[in-house]
Amino acid sequence: MIDLSAVSLPVIFAASLIGMLLCLEIGCLLGRRARRLGGDNISTLEAAVLGLLALMIGFSVSISVTRFDTRRDAILDEANAIGTAALRGTLLPAPHDATNLHLLRAYTDLRLTLTAAIDHPAEMARIIDASNALLTELWADAKTLAATHPAVVPTGLYIESLNALIDMQEKRLSALRSRVPNIVLVALYGIAFVAIGFVGYGLGLEPHRRRSPAYMMGLLIAAVLLLILDMDRPSTGFIHVSQRPLIDTAASLRSLGN
Repeated sequence: MIDLSAVSLPVIFAASLIGMLLCLEIGCLLGRRARRLGGDNISTLEAAVLGLLALMIGFSVSISVTRFDTRRDAILDEANAIGTAALRGTLLPAPHDATNLHLLRAYTDLRLTLTAAIDHPAEMARIIDASNALLTELWADAKTLAATHPAVVPTGLYIESLNALIDMQEKRLSALRSRVPNIVLVALYGIAFVAIGFVGYGLGLEPHRRRSPAYMMGLLIAAVLLLILDMDRPSTGFIHVSQRPLIDTAASLRSLGN
């Protein structure tokens, strides 16, 4: 089965548009042959297939929007977790306050590059390893802090926020990796080609119907399917999850130690 996530969006759009036009013309050819043989009108079946396509498009849009919102919420939650850990870290005794701030700055800068690396496995693995290394350093420093200052209230609050930050690591990765299942996308394109073929078949049966609305329908269907794919890809295309919460957090961390 074709893995659509590995194909660029312009190629998919061009191929789907050409496929729509081919299916339309093939449908017209079959419809003309059926008309000469006294074929029946298939308007009811045509409407049913188009209704099925509309249902599949709505289902796919719902999945892609849900995953888009999940990725956006994950970035906001991670930015809040970093900010909380940094603010509580300022209450720690020296030198733990400076160590915490330095490591969190490096961690935030690293997380800003995570979305862009999702389609590059080697770079993604490097960023995850580096993030885990920084979290390990933060946790090791927190263990030292807890051993030397066990009764200090800020220590407990800081460790709690650090725990939340560590949990956000996997939540963010899970959100980035969550996509519309490939089988759903392939089925969606298959139904779209069949539907536009039935439209062409209906045109062939009724020679007085104009083709230009059918061509426009094929273009719109290809554009809507491209929109679904675009929304489902975090790092490519025209629709991106805003990194503004992490950018703002990085800026606040740079000013926090000044």
